[in-house]
Amino acid sequence: MDCLKPEFKAEIRRIVGDGNLKDGEALSSVDHGVAPENLGAGTVVFPRTTAEVAAVVECCLANGVPLVTHGGRTGLVGGAVSKPGELVLSTARLNRILHISPVERVAVVEAGVTLQALQETASEYRLETGIDLPSRGSATIGGMASTNAGGIAAFRYGVMRHRILGLEAVLADGSVYSDLTRVVKNAAGYDLKHLFVGAEGTLGIITRIAVKLEPQPLATATVLFGLPSVDAALETVRRGLDAQYGHLRAAEAIWNAYFRLTSGHHRWSVPDYSADHPINLLVSLGGPEEGVLQAELGRIYEGVIEDHPDASAVIASSVAQEADLWRLREDTDLIYRKHPGAPSYDVSVPLSEVETYVARSVASLKQLDSAFDPYVFGHLADGNLHIVLNAAGSEVSGEKARAVEEVLYRDIAAIGGSFSAEHGIGLKRMGSLLVNSDPVKICLMRRIKNTLDAATLLNPGKVVRAGAGFAGCSEVGAADPI
Repeated sequence: MDCLKPEFKAEIRRIVGDGNLKDGEALSSVDHGVAPENLGAGTVVFPRTTAEVAAVVECCLANGVPLVTHGGRTGLVGGAVSKPGELVLSTARLNRILHISPVERVAVVEAGVTLQALQETASEYRLETGIDLPSRGSATIGGMASTNAGGIAAFRYGVMRHRILGLEAVLADGSVYSDLTRVVKNAAGYDLKHLFVGAEGTLGIITRIAVKLEPQPLATATVLFGLPSVDAALETVRRGLDAQYGHLRAAEAIWNAYFRLTSGHHRWSVPDYSADHPINLLVSLGGPEEGVLQAELGRIYEGVIEDHPDASAVIASSVAQEADLWRLREDTDLIYRKHPGAPSYDVSVPLSEVETYVARSVASLKQLDSAFDPYVFGHLADGNLHIVLNAAGSEVSGEKARAVEEVLYRDIAAIGGSFSAEHGIGLKRMGSLLVNSDPVKICLMRRIKNTLDAATLLNPGKVVRAGAGFAGCSEVGAADPI
């Protein structure tokens, strides 16, 4: 149901051009991404410039129409969900790479540039983004900034927050915050860009970003290890970090249930590699020469075998074999095709706690439901684990879903971890944020939201609900409603 007034939509069309507001039948050409509810508003605007974004925001403010900003629509926590009466603002036409310098190792891009587009352009200068995601073809730099995306290289280069030198954002009153600093050292007052990184579009609409780039290695080499335990995998990661030649680029863990799913689907097998290892570990090295890197992987394997004689390994000998190995980790769509809407969780656990955490969590989930055999995989070098239930969303009641969260989030803050590593809060994790966070933090988040967006114009009902009367935080408790 379209609740927007014709006069309002006519004004938006005047700002962006008639063909750049889509509703009704025209909306069928717009991909809703991971969830049909993303296009629930029924109307999408496609501005081309920061000035057009600002004018759209001013028009929405004047007419009381909330805005939900969309990037690549790859988010998994409902941060892009919209409803009738709201307007979706897509950054798809903000897709220009404005500046790239091999000397500075910096790119300035508009928010709608996809990660893959930036990677390909940076590669022409023998540079890379320092961050990578399986959804690289759809995920946008603005969306990644808004969700503080992580990915496979976070242990080495940090998450999106560490990749951003400066940014530009349109605020809820239509004013433009512009700080496109292109240098690392900047001690000129409050570093306000961090308010917008990870805010999921609730504090401002990011329009341009200055991104730090890294030198691209001349060669890479990849090995898949089959290992008897998490501790063995962590020891192998340590060997990769201590490599005599090259540097560790990735260390991706694949527990047995997920490995059986992907290897079975892709009919992947090689002689002398068992599919029954409790954990599989993809290790990638980067450096100046492929042959030397493969020899280094062989040396690492010799050390692994000495400590764990039952381990297996296969070293990719071609680009095609390397791609085959990475497909075993990255083809997560297989899960959701087999279990539509499968509940997924995204946690960070200190490395010393990973073995205990996974063992306890899997055992407790099986106690909840003997059919649960969750798919576990993730970025082992930084402790980020993805846990997806082997059940369709329709098969998991609200009560059972809450029990699953209790299992997975129990004591995670106490051991120094996080219940949300890189997927954000969006709509789905708001209750979890309230339960698992310091109440003063929640109060401060609300005060910031109230200050920057008193009208609750930007992505309303996501991350944290705004509220009135927060003069101080001393009396805010964990029971404060969301």
